[in-house]
Amino acid sequence: MTALHSTLVLAALGLAACAGPETAGEDADANADVRVAVFNVWELRRDKLDRVDDAGRGAHPQLRGAAEIVQRVRPDVLLVNEIDFDAAGENARLFVDRYLRVVQHESLAGIDYPHVFVAPVNTGVPTGLDLDRDGEAGGPGDAYGFGRYPGEYGMALLSRLPIDAAGARTFRTLLWRDVPGHLMPDGAGGRPAWYSPEEAAVLRLSSKSHWDVPVRVGARTLHVLAAHPTPPAFDGEEDRNGRRNFDEIRLWADYLSGGEAASYLVDDEGRRGALPPDAGFVILGDLNADPHNDEGVYGRTAVSQLLAHPRLRDPAPSAPGGVSEARAYEGEKDRRTSSWGRLDYALPGRDLEVRGAGVFWPAPEDPLHRLVAGEEASSDHRLVWVDVALPPEN
Repeated sequence: MTALHSTLVLAALGLAACAGPETAGEDADANADVRVAVFNVWELRRDKLDRVDDAGRGAHPQLRGAAEIVQRVRPDVLLVNEIDFDAAGENARLFVDRYLRVVQHESLAGIDYPHVFVAPVNTGVPTGLDLDRDGEAGGPGDAYGFGRYPGEYGMALLSRLPIDAAGARTFRTLLWRDVPGHLMPDGAGGRPAWYSPEEAAVLRLSSKSHWDVPVRVGARTLHVLAAHPTPPAFDGEEDRNGRRNFDEIRLWADYLSGGEAASYLVDDEGRRGALPPDAGFVILGDLNADPHNDEGVYGRTAVSQLLAHPRLRDPAPSAPGGVSEARAYEGEKDRRTSSWGRLDYALPGRDLEVRGAGVFWPAPEDPLHRLVAGEEASSDHRLVWVDVALPPEN
């Protein structure tokens, strides 16, 4: 076992506890419904996690609101975006123990996640280069992924079902230049000249990481494909972030396509190859890509690489709260997952039966709208979920 996988196994086993009976849980069979969700919890930092009451229960109002949402939706598998990474998975453990397991409303029950997967991310990890051209090397824009410190804006996968951490694959160190036909603005092939040859030689594709985490559903395996690509903004005419977002999303499209399209894919353990064609999977993440607002200057919108992929189905989750938001939006307003548009996705493979899907965004007249009334209430993103059933074994 490599050092990386030793870390991942320890993190996955770090939350031994009993799962409740109200969803699939540890004893799920292959035909049971599994609720899978993604929730970008705005800047889920350690200082927020450490705000507790006299009994040691989490007392940060934003995290309490986020926890109440999770307790209402009750996903079996939950990807949390924007949680600070630490190698032992302590931040994820604190979120579970201090918030999710603690009853947040008298009508609810706490929810436990016995299994947690964490792995390193690129955010805040210094390159030693001046990537953002501000005249200094070492700022948040000079890291492999934008961040003020290593691990900021990380990810954690929480699960009531067993995680096969030893079988997980991560693509954090894959170089952007190794993607055939990449869009990196390196001055070659008519692309803008932003990154120098020295910078282009070390810049990684993933702004955080890309994970393939197998989750056991009875005797079957559900692959959770998790990522959080960089926002296609905060740059200039060179569109370095927009180009990176497009290629970060492309990684998953190639991973699903396999064959020659996936020939460049080498994970952090040196293993080549794509997702097996018969594997059941769900893509989860704040992809920072809207199907309507993106200009599509590369011939298509970034997220269309997934929404139009033959191995994927779009359950098109919706919620009434998105319709009432004042911000202008050209697409279906009830499909939005933030005030900027539809950015967060739970996209299952076509071999999974979709039993339901939704976005937690209550309408303004709903008493539960208090949970989404501003980022301080819970987050600037909405939780997105999908219920799937795996096909029976052959």
